[in-house]
Amino acid sequence: MIPMDVEGMAVLAPEAAPVMLLREREGERRWLAITIGGPEASAVALAQEKIRLPRPGTIELIGKVVESFGHRVTGVEVTALRDGIFFADLVFDSGIRISARPSDAVAIGLRAGVVIEVADSVLEVASVRVEIVGAGPDAELPSVPPDPAAQEREVEEFRAALDKIAPEDFGDLPPDAGPGH
Repeated sequence: MIPMDVEGMAVLAPEAAPVMLLREREGERRWLAITIGGPEASAVALAQEKIRLPRPGTIELIGKVVESFGHRVTGVEVTALRDGIFFADLVFDSGIRISARPSDAVAIGLRAGVVIEVADSVLEVASVRVEIVGAGPDAELPSVPPDPAAQEREVEEFRAALDKIAPEDFGDLPPDAGPGH
């Protein structure tokens, strides 16, 4: 299993489903893009930013239920890619594993503060290597500048980089791979 960081969400085209972006922490620094639904993207983003709502959402509720039974989530593993669908497991302190959609597992894992891991076999078939022009493979994504003009320049540079990415860079996913895959 390869430790990954959740880099954020992206929408690659108007009216397209959001994509959850994971990046390998060390080594090749491969990226994994998993298409997810809008509500799931919101849950992951809220968990990533550690935003607490006045009332718990489903992800927070699941965490509270697990805690109330005296257990805790110890890991999240994206374990497989079959027929264009990603599979993940929530790993608990008792050794129990529960199958979950990657988006839900990652949101729960972020709330629990655990490592998100992806099977190397999944990365071999579904990851991409993205290099920022003029930077090495270990380059970090730039943060969002506070100035609106600078933000616009950053967006244009990002769009230019996306224009250079071909569908073949994303591996052999079936054409029907849509939200939740």
